[in-house]
Amino acid sequence: MTDVLIEAEGLVRRFGAFTAVDGVSLSVRRGEVVGFLGPNGAGKTTTMRMLSGFLPATAGTARIAGHDVAARGVQARARLGYLPEGAPTYPEMSVEGYLRFCIRVRGVGDVRRAMAMTQLDAVARQPIETLSKGFRRRVGLAAALLHDPDALILDEPTDGLDPNQKHEIRRLITEMAPRKAIIISTHILEEVGAVCTRAVIIARGRILADATPAELTADGRDLDAVFRALTLEQAA
Repeated sequence: MTDVLIEAEGLVRRFGAFTAVDGVSLSVRRGEVVGFLGPNGAGKTTTMRMLSGFLPATAGTARIAGHDVAARGVQARARLGYLPEGAPTYPEMSVEGYLRFCIRVRGVGDVRRAMAMTQLDAVARQPIETLSKGFRRRVGLAAALLHDPDALILDEPTDGLDPNQKHEIRRLITEMAPRKAIIISTHILEEVGAVCTRAVIIARGRILADATPAELTADGRDLDAVFRALTLEQAA
């Protein structure tokens, strides 16, 4: 069994004449947490949607646990947990009702475990539409964790959370990391240093850097300075 659980080879996505993602290649092994960084419009979310199979690639290949997401989508999604941008749900459902619905659709999962991991027990019977943005984010994360997947792709997992909630989600990601391959996109550079083993910086649809946070800051600059320098250079 391969330890490479998330792979992209030459991923391209065009929208008409606009190229949103231009030849992205990367791989994530079990035990790695990759921070996916870039300015707005860099191609982060589009890349994650292609990796998860929710958006077809114009060219290139995406694989989850060795399964091509286009040719073997069911098998790929069975090994993947995906938290999309905005954490879409059915807002009229209760938290527990929505998660049980997700299990019926997927055919496997553990509601109690997922709610405990994301600290949702106190709002289990509450309609999702009445929850704060942070709690709705946690519902989306619980849905991604229901079937204990080998690979996780999380688009802004701490967006809208208060400082204590962010700390708990970071702790959860750190605890899960040895058993899974994880990609998280984030605008919070301190989050990369806190939980990520690698940082991938993307701008204008192309990867500018792929290294450990320590390697990126070896010249004495902090990660924020490295990020700004790379993205400004790409924009020039």
